[in-house]
Amino acid sequence: MGDVIRLNIDDMMNKKIIESNNTYSQEEQETYNELEIILKSKDIKAIFQPIVSLVDGEVFGYEALSRGPKGSLLERPDVLFPAAEQFNKVWELEFLCRSKAFARANGLPKDKMLFVNVDPKIINDPRFQKGVTLDMLAHYQIDASNIIFEITEKNSIEDYKSFRKVLDNYTSQGYKIAIDDTGSGYSGLKLLAETRPQFIKIDMDLVRNIDKDAFKKGLMKAFYEFSVVANMKMIAEGIETFDELNTLINIGIPYGQGYLLQRPAAQFLDISPGVKDAIISKNHRKKQEAFQTALTMPIGEIGRRDQGFSAVVTGGQVLDHFNDNPNVMGITILQGDTPVGLLMKNKFLTHLATKYGVAVYMNRPAGLLMDQNFLVVDYNTPLEQVSKLAVARGEDSLYDYIVITKSNKYYGITTVKQLLEKTTDLEIKWAKHSNPLSGLPGNILIEEKLKLVIDAGQPYSVLYFDLDNFKAYNDAYGFDNGDKVLCMTAQIIQDQFKDSNMLDVFIGHIGGDDFIAVVRDIDVISVCQTIIDYFDVRIRGFYAEEDIKRGYIVAKNRHGVEENFPVVSLSIAVLTSIGQIFKNPADLAEAASVVKKKCKLIWESCYCIE
Repeated sequence: MGDVIRLNIDDMMNKKIIESNNTYSQEEQETYNELEIILKSKDIKAIFQPIVSLVDGEVFGYEALSRGPKGSLLERPDVLFPAAEQFNKVWELEFLCRSKAFARANGLPKDKMLFVNVDPKIINDPRFQKGVTLDMLAHYQIDASNIIFEITEKNSIEDYKSFRKVLDNYTSQGYKIAIDDTGSGYSGLKLLAETRPQFIKIDMDLVRNIDKDAFKKGLMKAFYEFSVVANMKMIAEGIETFDELNTLINIGIPYGQGYLLQRPAAQFLDISPGVKDAIISKNHRKKQEAFQTALTMPIGEIGRRDQGFSAVVTGGQVLDHFNDNPNVMGITILQGDTPVGLLMKNKFLTHLATKYGVAVYMNRPAGLLMDQNFLVVDYNTPLEQVSKLAVARGEDSLYDYIVITKSNKYYGITTVKQLLEKTTDLEIKWAKHSNPLSGLPGNILIEEKLKLVIDAGQPYSVLYFDLDNFKAYNDAYGFDNGDKVLCMTAQIIQDQFKDSNMLDVFIGHIGGDDFIAVVRDIDVISVCQTIIDYFDVRIRGFYAEEDIKRGYIVAKNRHGVEENFPVVSLSIAVLTSIGQIFKNPADLAEAASVVKKKCKLIWESCYCIE
């Protein structure tokens, strides 16, 4: 095995190419000589870039990258590997790069994956198939299950059937497969269909400015939906801005890679605490979004961190910015950190199109053309309020950017399109998961909310509301009146929590006559009593006068026997986080059932706090 690791690369070189070749130009000969020196001296440097979970910010694995000698002709990989292909040295170079990577990866944590680039041209090579890589791994005590062969889509594959057989051979040995640069070539979909990889790496060109490009965003969503159906994990490459990162998290992309997360380095680096916190925070806000409406979601959540410009920026510089960023339709003019104007692209170009416009404005400050009467809102302004302000503008500025500030400083912008899309999306999600009778969130949202408060580790109370004797009332007075009682109950609960001024209150409709409230507070006695007081007064209006005087109605019980049933009452079973540890919503429900039974023993409206 040691002999395999110490293979003399010279013996594996293709003898068809000789050092002195009269068909080469001087530049090609210099490149060839440099490549030969690198291979003979094994002068390749292995560096590693982390691949990060976009859910919790933890490093999932590292991609092994290679660099030539510093300052040489072949230092850059985009020069080094094409040179190896030109001179038929791909196998020799990749063998050297793998050996360097594995030697360094000996110190890689056991729970991290190592992505190793493999050219499709060599994967069929007998030298590759004879187990050289497996012997290398054994030598450096690396488990094959931690290795992911990363195959680039840019290199064509002629025989997919044979290629698939080879890949199946490697996966049976424990290796995993990733397709690199997906979306960068024409053969991508066929390659995915034929190889069925475990990972799909999306080309950085699709990630660049995805927050500003609806077409790229649509493609990324399509890839994501495909990956879910095909049980493949997506990795977005080339993440460089927080807006790109946030957009990918919103779509649901599980893993990412790029300079924003961490640059390639000789060490196995973690990502910075700031970026990790941003990932965790964005995922937390994404979960909270399920419980928000246009009335509660702040406009800053859909803000785009576009660059701001000083009022002295010239028209020529602004034109260059628009040309370099075709998806940007306007710029915000700043004085220090304060927005003082807005210059939309269409209005700017209109000025340039006038007689002498170019001569007049190209070298003069763009601030002369800015609109000083623009819409600027605070980060925490709800979407619904911003929508009303946006549509109240004149027709000539109806689709202008909406400028966002945070703590009175410029934060970014959003567009009317983004505002309408998010508002519509929230309304659809809310309607989809809401009870059709009360309009309150249903069980899916309830369970998500309970998970959030349990995981948060902060004080909270959960209130379970149950109507007693409701079935008898429903049978006697009909379902229409029963629905009215349920709607009345839901309204009382909502109104009293609203009047209590408690923060972060979530109210849901479990189903039938069961409701729930989740509150980030443990002092809920007064609101429980108020809800009961209002309910006991309002419920009487749903009975006939003779039934109220009698104090009960006559109806058949579950066994078909007539029985006297008191007026409907309200039981509230309250659980708090004090002195209790609930691991999941099921634990809460189990504990609540015990408290409910205590409430049921009391034949009038009441609350019980566990």
